Amino acid sequence: MDSRVILSVAGSGKTRHIVESLRTSGRSLVVTYTENNYKNLHDRISSEYGCIPERIRLYTYFTFLYSFCLRPFLGDKLKVRGINWDVPPEFTQKLSRTDERYYFDKSRRLYYSRIAKLLIEKKVVADIQCRLSKYFDSFFVDEVQDFAGHDFNILSELAASNVCARLVGDFYQHTYDTSRDGSVNKNLHKELAAYKKTWEKYGCVIDDKLLRKSYRCSPTVCDFVSNKLGIAITSHREDATKVEYVDSEEQADQLFNRTDIVKLFYQSHDKYPCFSDNWGASKGMDNFGSVCVVLNDNTDKFYKKDQLTLLPSLTKNKLYVACTRSRGDIYFVPEKYYRKFKS
Repeated sequence: MDSRVILSVAGSGKTRHIVESLRTSGRSLVVTYTENNYKNLHDRISSEYGCIPERIRLYTYFTFLYSFCLRPFLGDKLKVRGINWDVPPEFTQKLSRTDERYYFDKSRRLYYSRIAKLLIEKKVVADIQCRLSKYFDSFFVDEVQDFAGHDFNILSELAASNVCARLVGDFYQHTYDTSRDGSVNKNLHKELAAYKKTWEKYGCVIDDKLLRKSYRCSPTVCDFVSNKLGIAITSHREDATKVEYVDSEEQADQLFNRTDIVKLFYQSHDKYPCFSDNWGASKGMDNFGSVCVVLNDNTDKFYKKDQLTLLPSLTKNKLYVACTRSRGDIYFVPEKYYRKFKS
């Protein structure tokens, strides 16, 4: 069975690709990271079939890791009592990787960021691979760009199972990590070429052609993203839309009060009484028309200097996510105009 990492762009139809692939892939397992994408996939699969068919299993990543991978092999043996979602205490970094305190808190809950490491250390990955190929013919992973830390290590092992593995994601929509643990894979997302080579080292074929054009974004938006953010993206569409910088308080207020245009903030959107979300959290959302991207002070300075490519990579990726939510126009509004509304 071959394993492929399919690198997409925003709005290129990666969810549709996964759902359509389920028609012919026999028994399928689908794993995704964020709750937004889980809901999106659940709704799309249900719409396609009228329900979630028995031959298709859809999991969020940590549910899959805990219930499918860990419990059948180690749950009773290690007396696991759930997951601890906190960052492991600093002292645990100095412990041996064979010391249970590295993995467990005092209540026998597993630190979420080390579940994958425990599975590897306990040498049950081969058993998980067999379990995967026993129950499924195809293994789909959405949002593969978000896998980091020990989670990337186990995913690369599971992709080598005797199943058809399809790992789909947009490198530049890497705005969250499944987990972090010290320096483990800390440079994984530093540069695209190196990221590709890492997957190839694990025997995966890289496909960056299949989902290289956006259905969601207009050529105008794609040109802005390509030229101003330095992230290559093209469009299937031929129509023109607007990308406009708002420099008047009156126009900014009009946009703020429009309930048909979402306001996307860098952070703390919930402190503003309007239809809103945060840049990074809007990932996976596909139901916006035009969007208002609210520029925090630092990003606004980079915008005015025409230096958005020099933004820190995480900030630039979140801005890319925000811009590519738009099916219509984009309005860039300095956050200074909206602080008077902030609670």
